[in-house]
Amino acid sequence: MLGLTAFLATAAAAHEIVSEANGDIAAPFDIRKAGATADERLVTFFMELEGEAGSIKPEATGQLPGAGVAAYVWPTGLDPATVGFDAGSGILALAITAHPDFDDTPLFDENGDGDPANDGADWHSHWVVLEGTEDCSGGFKVRDVSPGVDLLPATAPHLPIALDSPGMSPQLAGKTARITVPVASGEGVSFDAVTAELRVHPQGKTPLLCVTGVHDVASGDLSLPGRVMPVE
Repeated sequence: MLGLTAFLATAAAAHEIVSEANGDIAAPFDIRKAGATADERLVTFFMELEGEAGSIKPEATGQLPGAGVAAYVWPTGLDPATVGFDAGSGILALAITAHPDFDDTPLFDENGDGDPANDGADWHSHWVVLEGTEDCSGGFKVRDVSPGVDLLPATAPHLPIALDSPGMSPQLAGKTARITVPVASGEGVSFDAVTAELRVHPQGKTPLLCVTGVHDVASGDLSLPGRVMPVE
C-alpha cells in the first residue's frame, strides 16, 4: 500500500502531463513534462523540454510578411473573456514567442535598450485566442479580428488578430520554460502544452497568423488533460 507521502505525490503528478522523448523532434521543442500551479491571484505554467529552452529562434527575413514565429504555448480551458477578449471566441492560450522580424509589444522594452519598438527577437509573452481552420497547415490560426469591433484587452498591440501583450516576463532557463500570469482563482483550470511554429501571411491576408507546424503536443491529442494545482 502506498504511504501518504507517495500517494499525495502520485495524485499531484496526475495533474501534470508527462510526454515521452521523441528523437524526431528538435530537443528544445520536445516536451517531457508540463504543469501549472496557482495561488489566489497568480498562475504559473511551466514545461520541461528535452533540450535547452529557447535555444532555437526563427531566422530573420527583414520583413513582416511571411515572418516566422517560434512558440511555447499552453492552451487552456479559460474563457477568452478572462483576459479581455470576446467571450466564447476560441481557445485562450498563453504563449512565449520569439520573432526577429517584428515587434508586437509596443508598451514594453524587453531588451532594455531604450527603444520599445525593436524587441520581437527576444522571448516574450502573449495571450492569444486560437481557432481551428483548414486554411493553416498546422490546423489552427490566431483569431482574426477587427479592432474597434471585436473586444480586445487594453494592452493589445492593435494588430487585426486576437493577441494581447500585457508584458509578463517569461523565464527560459536550462530545459524549462516558465511564466507567471495574473489569473484569479485559477486552481483546477484545464491546460495542455504545445511547441509550434507560426507564420505571418506573406501577402498580409487572412488568416494573418497561421500555425504552420506543430513540434509537439504534451497530451498527444490536445485534450487539455492537465489541471492547475494549488501552490503547496
